[in-house]
Amino acid sequence: MLFHKTNIEEKLSILKEKTISEKEILNHVYEILKKESEKEEHITKRLKDSKNSATNTFIFDELESHRIFHISQIQKICIDYRLRFLDSRYFKGKIPQEAISEVKRLEKIHRTEIKGFKIMAPSKLFKLEDKDDPLLFAPIGNEYYYLIHKWGNDLHPLRKLLVWPFKSIVNLALTTLVISYFATLLVPNGLFSKSNTSAEFWMIFFFMFKSIGAVVIFYGFALGKNFNPAIWNSKYFNA
Repeated sequence: MLFHKTNIEEKLSILKEKTISEKEILNHVYEILKKESEKEEHITKRLKDSKNSATNTFIFDELESHRIFHISQIQKICIDYRLRFLDSRYFKGKIPQEAISEVKRLEKIHRTEIKGFKIMAPSKLFKLEDKDDPLLFAPIGNEYYYLIHKWGNDLHPLRKLLVWPFKSIVNLALTTLVISYFATLLVPNGLFSKSNTSAEFWMIFFFMFKSIGAVVIFYGFALGKNFNPAIWNSKYFNA
């Protein structure tokens, strides 16, 4: 053939030999990786030591509106699903590399050092590792927060329904009444007397309500539980 095909890899190798040595390349790459690793370690340290901060200075035009949430919106979701919204230093789960990389990306875009990290997650994730649905936020001022990253699995589809009784004492009382009613229906007719009267039914219902209510109260006091509105931003273990 008159013309030979061009091997791009070979051309690159020749050019590299002319411009920079292998050792210099390795040293340069090492310095880049070292700087990136130091940045990630610094972010991880800030996540572990994060305390509430009034605001972060973001570049307005670079913000994504679907990531901005007001504290009232966060509070409602926490109450509905019995979640907590606390400083990231209280979080005992493992923050994934993707979240740290996202923080680093945002800091580069906004040319700032993000502080005051908050995490929304189930209570147990602030005590031990789990696989549910944490969300990492940073404050942007005036009670607004910017969603940085979400990881883990989504919450169970019935979680909102399952934690509904814990939203208020009224909800808990209604739930106890409903459970007592169905428990009364399970009692066989004529178990306590030969006649099946409405008076007997309501006496059994009253007994069931007192029994189940006593268990609920004991459980609440014994484990130091509280209602969703009282715990969504509480840092205390027994809330």
